[in-house]
Amino acid sequence: MQIILKKYSRKIIEKALGIKALIFDVDGVLTDGGIIYSSNGEELKKFSAKDGQIIKPLKKSGIIVGAISGRSSKVVERRCKELKLDFLHQGVHQKNRKYKKLKSEYKLSDSEIAYVGDDITDIQILKQCGLAVVPADGVEYLKPLADIVTSSAGGEGVIREVADLILSAKDQLKNFF
Repeated sequence: MQIILKKYSRKIIEKALGIKALIFDVDGVLTDGGIIYSSNGEELKKFSAKDGQIIKPLKKSGIIVGAISGRSSKVVERRCKELKLDFLHQGVHQKNRKYKKLKSEYKLSDSEIAYVGDDITDIQILKQCGLAVVPADGVEYLKPLADIVTSSAGGEGVIREVADLILSAKDQLKNFF
């Protein structure tokens, strides 16, 4: 879809064209980063349906989709299972190690991976992945590391924005109309 690609440089479109995996953080990317506890201690989070809607087209297009989170949450586990992500790794305190293992497991190079992160634990991956993405409300000092700073804030369609770019660059978004 040309309308989506208009706002990106040729360099970004070329990077998106080579992407075979989209990996992302959860809190601050799939959610707004907030954590709400009910009076009985139940954890609540809000997710964007826009992000959820694009996962299936990504996977149908052969893109590996998964999440690496520093926290562990049953709510996140439920949402990622619902979305049928290829993987979810929670409670990961050294995300870069997990990233390297996933890269090896899926036989990917850095240039074939898009990563979306919003905070300090994402720095190392953003520095090495092929397409580095930071949400609009991500930590300011991450933004210079990003190929793209989304117009969407965390929990408001960040993954949708990146997925639309990847699928459009590959001329595959039109297959879902």
